[in-house]
Amino acid sequence: MNTSNPQEIPLLKVVLLLVAGLLTFGFAPIFVRFATDIEPLALSSMRTGFAVLMLLPFWLPKRTPLKQLREVGIKNYLLIAAGVSLGLHFTFWIGSIHYTSVASASVLVTMHPVMLILAERLLFKKNFRPLVWIGVFVAFGGSMLLGLADESSMDQFPNALFGNSLAFMAAVIFVVYFLLGRRIRQQTEWIDYVFYVYLYATITCTILTIIWVGGIPHISLTGMWVGIALAAGPTVLGHGAMNYAVKYISPTLLSTLVLSEAVIAAILAIIIFGEIPSSISFFAMLIIIIGVGLTWSKRVTHRNKKPI
Repeated sequence: MNTSNPQEIPLLKVVLLLVAGLLTFGFAPIFVRFATDIEPLALSSMRTGFAVLMLLPFWLPKRTPLKQLREVGIKNYLLIAAGVSLGLHFTFWIGSIHYTSVASASVLVTMHPVMLILAERLLFKKNFRPLVWIGVFVAFGGSMLLGLADESSMDQFPNALFGNSLAFMAAVIFVVYFLLGRRIRQQTEWIDYVFYVYLYATITCTILTIIWVGGIPHISLTGMWVGIALAAGPTVLGHGAMNYAVKYISPTLLSTLVLSEAVIAAILAIIIFGEIPSSISFFAMLIIIIGVGLTWSKRVTHRNKKPI
């Protein structure tokens, strides 16, 4: 945390928002579990669509038209690509809850920092400390162990391996979304970025839903409330809290704190649904969390070997 001028840091506000944000992330898979009768694409559409409606009153007064964004170098196709990526990320992750445990899906989807390291190395030739690469291999080893452990314990989730694969893909797609967002956010305000991205994600998921089910899907009242809860909680409040806190807390520490999402979700799943992971699955999840934690230990080094 930046302590150069502690009096300027709204410490209580930052802490309260972080606690609220992390709790909403942890509740996200719990909400989804109550709406497994809804197509993942349809639930993704509602999640982003309701988020757009909630952000609309805040976006309208200070909106930046797409034409003006193009003038500063933000191409519309980049926003569309980011929206499509986010929509697919939500869809794969929500779909994973249909087939595997909340704990497994939550842990695997938080592996995106590990995949981001691989992407940065391959695409941008960034150098990382040896400890970071140890973390990468540890996390991937844990994910393979988790897949095998869940597959061997088929009593509650007979298609656990498929669900784990969906969660893993959700993490991969999030990396694409993150890389696109990092490029776009250099020249856009946060409210403009999230509004357009959520809008395009909604359009993408809605079109795909209609194609997939061959028309307008049936949405139960419970499913509608789950969509609203996902939009208001993890989408608006959760991401909003992270974006507010990043002004005062280093992104590295913040990203590590997000790992608590999986822990909160796993505890809630045990309490609410009685989803108790096997000892091997629990061990594998612990390995993944340790691996991801290692990747955030003084991650990047330039050629002069100075960490940033």
